[in-house]
Amino acid sequence: MKKSKLIGLASIALLSTVVLTACGGSKEDTSKNESGKDTNSELADKQEINLIETAEIPTMDSVLNTDAVGSIVMNNVFEGLYRKDLKGENALAMAAEEPKVSEDGLTYTFKIRKDAKWSNGDAVTANDFVFAWQRVINPTTAAQYSYMMSGVIENATEIAAGEKAPTDLGVKAIDANTLEVKLAADIPYFKDLLSLTMYMPQNEKYVTEKGESYAKNSDNLVYNGPFQLTDWDGTGLSWAYKKNDTYWDKKAVKLDRINVDVIKETGTALNLYDSGDIDQMKLAGEYVQTRDGDPDLINIPTASVFYLKYNQKRDGKDTPLANENIRKALSMAFDKQAYSDTVLQNGSIPADGFIPSGLAKDPKNNEDFREENGTLLKYNQKEAAKLWKKGLKELGTDKITLEMLSDDTENAKRSLEFMQNQLEENLSGLKINLKNVPFKVRVQLNNEMDYDIQVAGWSADYPDPINYLELFGTDNSNNRSNYSNAEYDKLLKEIGTTSLANPEKRWEQMLEAEKILMKTAGIGPMYQRYNAVLQKPYIKDMVRQLVGPEYSYKWAYVTKQ
Repeated sequence: MKKSKLIGLASIALLSTVVLTACGGSKEDTSKNESGKDTNSELADKQEINLIETAEIPTMDSVLNTDAVGSIVMNNVFEGLYRKDLKGENALAMAAEEPKVSEDGLTYTFKIRKDAKWSNGDAVTANDFVFAWQRVINPTTAAQYSYMMSGVIENATEIAAGEKAPTDLGVKAIDANTLEVKLAADIPYFKDLLSLTMYMPQNEKYVTEKGESYAKNSDNLVYNGPFQLTDWDGTGLSWAYKKNDTYWDKKAVKLDRINVDVIKETGTALNLYDSGDIDQMKLAGEYVQTRDGDPDLINIPTASVFYLKYNQKRDGKDTPLANENIRKALSMAFDKQAYSDTVLQNGSIPADGFIPSGLAKDPKNNEDFREENGTLLKYNQKEAAKLWKKGLKELGTDKITLEMLSDDTENAKRSLEFMQNQLEENLSGLKINLKNVPFKVRVQLNNEMDYDIQVAGWSADYPDPINYLELFGTDNSNNRSNYSNAEYDKLLKEIGTTSLANPEKRWEQMLEAEKILMKTAGIGPMYQRYNAVLQKPYIKDMVRQLVGPEYSYKWAYVTKQ
């Protein structure tokens, strides 16, 4: 899942949003949705849907969120200055109007809606943003996404480094409804960041009163978004959303309730879908083929790239993955097309680089980044064996045992088994031990860097290659792999500072940065995900975003069957 940061570019994004809709219904309801079109469908009497997730919610503290599931939930129960609409464009949310921007592009002045309320009746104020953003950047909070403000908000970099106080952050409440934001640089896509979880507000009085209990369960939260979270005990495998009657735009929200259960086995989920107990699900593996021709089946592209993440130091000691040839060998030793065809079977395509297709275009010639940078780290069994042999010699051994970490879903288990078979077969002397754990545990092991190889994934928060590339900067809090390359770091710094005023130069530097990451096998790219989705035909305007939180339920509704 789903995360982003410091710089700006010019020309971006192909598809930004997919609206999952369905046909049918008589023309009784003529209300218009956010895209301006008539819904022209008869609404069902019961506006309630049942969904599933494949992992638990790790946290509901928007300051601490790092994962895709948490991002989806927060996107539907909280709201920042903007939110993405049905077209994937920035729509005013907590901001009452477009901000006033200084001539140098460094100061934004926002007016907060006077009708914006928290679910406990408190007004949403400018100070709620100041409080939350200062929490994000405060080093004592240990928010992994603090880097999303570094290089963006004035003094954020210095605060994160402990050189300045959080109160020095370039954000100020002029009055209850006026928020002033000072930027570190003139960032073209600054507004795209403002719908993300780390830029959402928090009610300071409420958070302070709750103390350590804050966000531990759905009863210890207040909400300012379209829905309120309910029935979540903080660790369980189920929760629900209910319509938030204090939401400023509640007239646009048609669903009264959404029920969610965590189901990790595709077969179990499919049985629930066929029995009518759930209304949408993702298919994977051989299950996709069994539904070929099903009118409920939709194939959807995503900006998610999955890769092997190599931890170069564990328990204070270098791992074999600190050797570049070992990393290269592993990255080239598995058949990506066979993996996509036999394990995933959902339309996903092999990835030979880190930046996905369809994310961003060259500001000079409009060419897609992936097409322009081409194939960088592809499957090559013969070359992998050669590099492996060289790496073993450099390490002074003929055998290596490595642990491979992933989630405990059915498809994750099949994926690891495929990788284990491919790598052990193609790299002589390699032993792979598999470790499948619940998603929340994997997040913890990643944060503690207590793993060797991890199957990881990244979904864009905003449509710019730097959203991926900066993940593996030496000082990035999301690196968690001990990868470090001085030339790569130098490029990242320039991309985020001196090159901002020169989009074409910045683009060339991002192309070069990806080449360095792949040349040194900082990661081993696996695939760009496509989702095979089954969705009941009576659900309309279920928005799926290619960047940022995956789903938005604000405009979704149910028609009569």
